[in-house]
Amino acid sequence: MTRTGWRRIAGFRVVVSWPENGSVPAPRRNAAKTLRTRVAGFVGLVLLAGGASAIIAGISAQRHAPGPAGAASGRIGRLSGLSLARSVPVSVRIPAIDVDAQLLHLGLNRDGTMQVPALPAYAADAAWYEYSVTPGQVGASVIEGHVDSYSGPAVFYRLGALHPGDRVDVRLADGVTAIFRVTGVRQYRKTEFPAKAIYAANGYSALRLITCGGTFDRATGHYLGSTVVFASLVSAR
Repeated sequence: MTRTGWRRIAGFRVVVSWPENGSVPAPRRNAAKTLRTRVAGFVGLVLLAGGASAIIAGISAQRHAPGPAGAASGRIGRLSGLSLARSVPVSVRIPAIDVDAQLLHLGLNRDGTMQVPALPAYAADAAWYEYSVTPGQVGASVIEGHVDSYSGPAVFYRLGALHPGDRVDVRLADGVTAIFRVTGVRQYRKTEFPAKAIYAANGYSALRLITCGGTFDRATGHYLGSTVVFASLVSAR
């Protein structure tokens, strides 16, 4: 991926239509890309993931997704020094909120915006952001999903109900299941989103689960916040 491609993302306005084509040619990787450009791209991912409701008719009549409890804010940090070899993720399971979902592999659209699962076909699926590390590698692996869809709750509707200590299992293509423990669940206003803190893993194997959250603004058709779950690798089987 070239540095130019990432700059096109920084500061873009949220796209309010969803891509129907779930596959685009993978951007060329650039080994010299900086944290700043990676963070810029990640902000795009979060904003797009949070904008799902912009196309949902009648969303105002839908019940609100649970938000993080104050006691669930926890911390951002490692629980072990364990790491795994690179292997792309296949599915994610979160027993505490009854999530058992297949994982799409999504990157960028042709216009430089982040891809998100197409609605309504993939409301029940989450997506691994393919320009983050694979789950279990040292770094921050990013999985995002919709909070709601045309007809009601989507895959990450109850993400905000998680608490520190809850388990997240990610099955990898090599047959290994990476087991993460939640360390914190927080909600941020999009205007105050701490992208660098969320995207940087500070030398350990981290997982970030992201969806939209907070208040739904009927005037703009967007949620005003993002719900983020922080988790750390603790074992594998």
